Amino acid sequence: MHCRDRRGARNNVDGSLSQLMLALGSGSLIGCILGLIGGGGSILATPLLVYVVGMRDVHTAIGTGALAVSANAYLNLAGHAVKGHVWWRCALIFAIAGCLGAYMGSSLGKLIDGKNLLFMFGLMMMLVSFMMRGTRNRADVTEQSLTIRTHGKTSLIALFAGGCSGLFGIGGGFLIVPGLLVATGMPLINAIGTSLLAVGTFGLATALNYAASGFVDWLTAGYFILGGIGGGIIGTIAATRLANYRNILAQVFRWVIFCVSLYVLWRSYAAF
Repeated sequence: MHCRDRRGARNNVDGSLSQLMLALGSGSLIGCILGLIGGGGSILATPLLVYVVGMRDVHTAIGTGALAVSANAYLNLAGHAVKGHVWWRCALIFAIAGCLGAYMGSSLGKLIDGKNLLFMFGLMMMLVSFMMRGTRNRADVTEQSLTIRTHGKTSLIALFAGGCSGLFGIGGGFLIVPGLLVATGMPLINAIGTSLLAVGTFGLATALNYAASGFVDWLTAGYFILGGIGGGIIGTIAATRLANYRNILAQVFRWVIFCVSLYVLWRSYAAF
């Protein structure tokens, strides 16, 4: 079975110039969104690979997208760290606690039929779009004011976010950013920068698990990562300049997630 999956992974895309350009463009979009709001690039990776690039196997799309998102998240983390947006203690707690959930989630995801997985993914996207309605920016919390209880709460949320990350092959930023806000109350610009360490780590754990079963298209992942470098630079610069308007951007992004979730549900339902 694994041999058949590996052959399918290699032949998922034909390597034509048009597909490579679509992969570059999709990667640029993902990198820009990750740099701008810390999440969202990952939730769009699988739909972009399946419906835009033309990757036929959902599991390979998940593994490939997870690898590309991981690399782009780490690159964007460096940009936010230079600007002082990363709260490292929270970032490490979230990344370490969430890795266990990401591994278990990705192990489960490989056992679920691709069509069902895509449908569940669409439902999750829709749920998150409703969860993001209450996102608000706070500036009265500092990294030094966080308590042990707060870090414990952060760890529990990290386990859940990591599990979803592994199951659906996403970096989890769209869950991590709201999770950090709920757990700590940190300002949104700091939640965005801090989330990227966990996004990269969750994505890497998922990608390694999928790669072990042959579910990664390395060439497409490379073009996704290459495109994400330029997009990430633009997104990070924009995030810094638009920090005071983060609530508006968060709500715009919420509606983007909702609209994409409808499209994914429609396409996955039509496939049954």
